[in-house]
Order: sequence, then C-alpha cells, then structure tokens
Amino acid sequence: MPPAAYMEQSEITLESLERRADRLSAKASSRMDDWLSLREEGRKVDEFLEIAPGAADRLEELSTALFGELLSELETNLTHAIREILGQDREVKAVASIRDKKLQVDFQILNQGGEEDIMVGQGGSVCNILSVGLRLIALSRLNPEAHRPFLVLDEQDCWLRPDLVPGFMELIRTIAERLGFQVLVISHHPLDLFSESADAILALQPQKEGGPSVERVK
Repeated sequence: MPPAAYMEQSEITLESLERRADRLSAKASSRMDDWLSLREEGRKVDEFLEIAPGAADRLEELSTALFGELLSELETNLTHAIREILGQDREVKAVASIRDKKLQVDFQILNQGGEEDIMVGQGGSVCNILSVGLRLIALSRLNPEAHRPFLVLDEQDCWLRPDLVPGFMELIRTIAERLGFQVLVISHHPLDLFSESADAILALQPQKEGGPSVERVK
C-alpha cells in the first residue's frame, strides 16, 4: 500500500474511533445522570419510609379529630331540626364504629335520657326529619361545580302530623336558601300547609281519562 494511502486510511480510522469515543462518552455521561437521579429518588424513598409510620399515625389522628368534629356538627344540626319542628326535648347522637374494616355511623334519638326507635318515634316524624336533614347535609358537602343544587323530597313528610308540616317546610326553605338549593317537595298533605314556605305550588288532580291535570295554586 502506498504511504499516502496508508496515511489516509489511518486518519479515517482515527477519526471514526474519535467519533465512537465521543458517543460512548456522551452515553456514559447520560448513564451517570440516570444513576444520580435514581440514587436521589432512592434517598427520598428511604426518607419517606422512615417518617411514614409517624405520618400515618398523625394522619389518622387528624382524620379522627376531623370526623369527630363532623359528627358533632351533625348531632347539633339534626337535634336543632327535631326540636324546632316537634317542639320537644329530643337529642340526636351519632355513634361511630368500625365494621368489616369500614367506618359506620349509627344515629340514635335520646328522649328524656332514654333511647327512642328512630323509625317509630313520634309516629315516624323523627325518621322524616332525620332523613331530610341527612340529605341536605350530604348535598351541602358536594362539589357545586359537579352537581346541580337540586333536591327532590318525595313524601318526606308522610309521617308528620299536619300541624307540624308548616314548621318542617319552613326549616327546609331556610336551609335551602342558605345553601342555594332548589327543592321540589311532593306531598299528600293539604296545599294550604305550604302556602307560607313554598315559592310555587302545583296541584295534581286525577282525571277519569288520561293522566292527571296540573293546576298552579300559587
């Protein structure tokens, strides 16, 4: 091989080796960066694992405290509703417990210190009031951007004596206005019991043929 050709081939070989060395150097640098990043992530994981038990305990304490405050608020609001409507010294108690690894809440009604059956108390009036109260409280805690502020109460006054209906509806109206809710109430009670609390009253009249007619009363 002529000397000139040999020199040219040597230069090409050297140049290719330099390019390869540069590529390997860049790859090594990238791998080093990856290793340093993984080591940093591993360090953070180790730190988290060290504090995790204490953090979990603290979180459980805060959750328990917050849930306790929520139950206390529920008791206060529902007790107020029952006393406001029935005019009697009843008290709502919320009892939390764990069943099948799930948090459960049982509600009790105390009447003069003794426990009263929610389903039959005051002929079912207590159950009506408690049911509506829980619905309103649950709706008040929903994201307003994801849910319509609208509630339908179908015969939720069915066990109330007629003389208790106006107070019941007035309380619902007050809460609904405060929360910005629209409430549709369906009831079998006389329409005049709703005259002071309802913005609009519609009467459904059965017909011999076809569906019922709708008459606007207010």
